[in-house]
Amino acid sequence: MKYVQLGKTALTVSECGFGCIPIIRLSKEETGEVLRHAFERGITYFDTANAYRDSEEKIGMAFNGIRDKVVIATKSLKRNAEGITEQMENSLRMLRTDYIDLYQFHQIAQEKDWQEVTGASGALEAVMKAKSAGKVRHIGVTSHNLQMALKMVRSGLFDTIQFPFNLIEEGAKDELIGAAHEAGMGFICMKPFGGGVINNAAVAFKYLRDNAGVIPIPGFESSEQVDEIISFYAQPNEITDRDREIMGDYRNELGKRFCRRCEYCQPCPQGVMITPAMGYPIVAARMSPSVAVEFCKIPMESVLLCTDCGTCLARCPYELKIPDILKANYALYEKHLKGK
Repeated sequence: MKYVQLGKTALTVSECGFGCIPIIRLSKEETGEVLRHAFERGITYFDTANAYRDSEEKIGMAFNGIRDKVVIATKSLKRNAEGITEQMENSLRMLRTDYIDLYQFHQIAQEKDWQEVTGASGALEAVMKAKSAGKVRHIGVTSHNLQMALKMVRSGLFDTIQFPFNLIEEGAKDELIGAAHEAGMGFICMKPFGGGVINNAAVAFKYLRDNAGVIPIPGFESSEQVDEIISFYAQPNEITDRDREIMGDYRNELGKRFCRRCEYCQPCPQGVMITPAMGYPIVAARMSPSVAVEFCKIPMESVLLCTDCGTCLARCPYELKIPDILKANYALYEKHLKGK
């Protein structure tokens, strides 16, 4: 495992990080074992969020006593100063620390989010104050919307950008990654497996490692998974013709039914929360059905408002059959509800 500087920050991180959504399925004891194993194998960058249930608490327990040896990033969906301050203080308590290495604004995809965060009494104002007070060392942002991500990179306000990037979701490749590097920002790659739909880890990481300056944060829930990914970094990266064929197969198979969460379909005139509802199967697979039905209840119930008006179909740049996918996802949600 090699170590790199995260953009222009003072943070040195492992070239592969650890995304902490999957640990919510584990017990505290199991989580501690996996997190410490990852650290012992060389991973030093751990990414979580206030929304990831008890993950912050588990991370705080696992790294108690070695806090200065790991880089912890967390995030908040709150857009106003009061809300994000409350969540930040909670994150500090749960993580058992007096500072957060990287605090990120979670999923800024729409202009209204941007305006609220950067406006008077917005979340940015509060986080900047926290940075001045030493509670936050660096500030980042996450998004699934390419144009909004580019806008935020060019704003000069942030130290890092976290964006989906994998062999299916290649939108960041042409401009965003280069723009981030030019701005001196670290590029953190979320969804290295497309949220779980790419099941060939070796090929997935060959693709990622072929792009310089990209720090992937795969989710782990076992020491064996950690060892598998770390093993890829012990050898030179070589993409064969067969690897390219496999990548092409994934793109052909998933291209017309995989939601990139870009939110170009929003807002729905009927009030359907399309983006989170489109991703329900992935959330259920990563968090477990029993957790997903509670985590996604509001967006999944909004699916019932769909009238098949076709507005989302006209807006989707990937030509996804959104109403049909939403209906199938709602059927899965109902099945999970009954089995709860």
